[in-house]
Amino acid sequence: MVARGKKRAARDRETRIPSPPGYSAIPIKFSEKQQASHYLYAREHRVREGAQSSWPQKRTLFVLNVPPYCSEECLSRLLSPCGPIQSVELQEKPDLSESKKEPKSRFFHPKPIPGFRVAYVVFQRARGVAAALTLKGPLLVSTESHPVKSGIHKWISDYADAVADPEALRVEVDTFMEAYDKKIAEEEAKAKEEEGVPDEEGWVKVTRRGRRPVLPRTEAASLRVLERERRKRARKELLNFYAWQHRESKMEHLAQLRKKFEEDKQRIELLRAQRKFRPY
Repeated sequence: MVARGKKRAARDRETRIPSPPGYSAIPIKFSEKQQASHYLYAREHRVREGAQSSWPQKRTLFVLNVPPYCSEECLSRLLSPCGPIQSVELQEKPDLSESKKEPKSRFFHPKPIPGFRVAYVVFQRARGVAAALTLKGPLLVSTESHPVKSGIHKWISDYADAVADPEALRVEVDTFMEAYDKKIAEEEAKAKEEEGVPDEEGWVKVTRRGRRPVLPRTEAASLRVLERERRKRARKELLNFYAWQHRESKMEHLAQLRKKFEEDKQRIELLRAQRKFRPY
C-alpha cells in the first residue's frame, strides 16, 4: 500500500503542470496536429492595498504568456465557455489603467511588436473568472470552424492586407480630417469664449488672437528686402577690405622701421671705423 501510494504521488508530480505561485496553468494547442502544449498562466486581477485600477475587481482575469498567434478574438473564443465576456485586451506589459478604445485604422496603426504578451479578460459575471481558473484543456486555437493562418498563408494574407485600396484610403483620410477640423474649431471657439474672462484667481488669459493679421508681402516690398540684404553684404565686404588694408599698412610700417634700423647700424659701424663715434 505504501509503495502504491508513493507511485501515485510520483505520477501526480509528473502530471502536475509547473506554474508561478498564485497562477493557474491553462494548456492550449495551436491545432490538433501539435503534440506539445503551450501554457497560459492566469489568476484573478488584484492590486495592492492603496493602489487604484480601472479594471473591474472580481471580474477581471489576468493572463500571462499569451503567444503571438493568439489574438484577442482567439482568446475570447477559448474562454467563452466559462461565461459571457465583456472585453479582451492584449498588452505588451501589465498596466493598471485600461487603455482608451480608439477606432483601429486599417492603414495608419502601429504594427504590434511580435512576442509574448499579457491579457486582461473582463467577464460580465464574477463566476467566469473562477470557471476560467479551473480549465483543464488543452484548448485548440485553430479549428476547422475558426482556422488561424500560419506560415506562408499568413505571410500571403499580411502582404495582401498591406496593399492599400485607394478609395478606402481616401474615405479614411477624409473622415480623419473632418474629425480633426471639428476638434480644432471647437478648441478655437472655447479659447475665444475664455479670452478676456478672468479665472478664479483673477488672471486673464492673453492669446495671440488680438494681434493684427500680417499681410502678405507685395513684390515691391520683397524687392526692398532684397536690396537691403545686398547693401548689408556689400558693407560687410567693405569692412573686411579695410581690415585687410590696415594689416598691410602695419606690416609696411614695420618693414620701414627694420630698414631704418639696419641703415643706422651701418652708419654707426662706419663712424666707429673712422674713430668719430663718441656716444658719451
